[in-house]
Amino acid sequence: MAFPLPAETDVHEKLAAFDDAPLFMKSLPEDALDNPVVSALQSLAFDGTPDEIAQNFKEQGNEYFKGRRHREALGFYTQGIDAKPTDSAILEALLCNRAACSLELKNFGSVLKDCSKAIVLNPKSSKAYYRSALALISLERFDEAVDCCQKCLQFDTDNTSMKSTLDRAKKLQEAREKKERKKAEEIHREQVEKRLLNAAFQERNIIAVDGPNSSSEIDYKPQFDPEDHTRQTLILPALFLYPQYAASDIIAEFVEDTPFSAHIQRMFPPAVATAYWDAKGEYSADSVVIYAVTHRSRLLKVGKKMTLRDVLKASGAKEGEPRDGLELKDGCLSFVVLAKGDIEKSWIEDFKKVRSASR
Repeated sequence: MAFPLPAETDVHEKLAAFDDAPLFMKSLPEDALDNPVVSALQSLAFDGTPDEIAQNFKEQGNEYFKGRRHREALGFYTQGIDAKPTDSAILEALLCNRAACSLELKNFGSVLKDCSKAIVLNPKSSKAYYRSALALISLERFDEAVDCCQKCLQFDTDNTSMKSTLDRAKKLQEAREKKERKKAEEIHREQVEKRLLNAAFQERNIIAVDGPNSSSEIDYKPQFDPEDHTRQTLILPALFLYPQYAASDIIAEFVEDTPFSAHIQRMFPPAVATAYWDAKGEYSADSVVIYAVTHRSRLLKVGKKMTLRDVLKASGAKEGEPRDGLELKDGCLSFVVLAKGDIEKSWIEDFKKVRSASR
């Protein structure tokens, strides 16, 4: 008499059912801590000697680690360590495994602490050295990471993972050292440039003044003429102020040996159209006059044929008098440009009144 065989699907379903039985689980479920049967079985982990208890917790931690549940795995490894096993191999494994969890959780300080304890137990613990090296790299402590790798490779010469980590640490170390050297060179160049500029300012009667909030909106700054390799020529930003209309223009790069006429002729009629603010058409290359105000409120009339260097020289104090010169405010010189005639006279009178009142 022949009996029908069970369907193949029924066999698979029955085998799958064993996965839900705590004794036959291949890995712990997500809700394991809420499962009363699993919890009861886990309570058995506290039965036995310290070594047996620690081993049980290690195995449970391993299951959670395989499931990438690193925080829970760390808890089990911690309970295993707290069981105080007498077998140093078990304790070393627990420490290294907990360090692996801490690496995943980016608790790099904890990694180093556990690995240090593991190395005390076993000076040839490759896992401890390896995880220490990874943590040190993450902390950008590349010198220590290299040292850690080299120590491990002294006794574990064929450890490919450690060799790869050593190469990585060295490359990162070299990259940072290169970056630091470049930064130090830039700082040195800036310091040298600043000293040279300050010496040039002193020689030219330029007095650098920063405002109370010295964050200038001007993108240009004083510099040496890059075409003059003797570094004897300055290029300075200069503002042309038109107080009659509360307007201004900026000459981004005024080479100090250039006469003012070279700029005036390019900025005013007839070479260009009348400025939008010059409603009466009073400002032209022939009709404008230029003034400079020194640090000690002296008023200098600037001839159009004068170079910037000429004006700077004229702004200096006479022998025996306090230092004077043109102010470089927030990296920029300033000059007043007026229409010749009544406008000029009116502004000079107002300037003298203000100067008298401030003394």
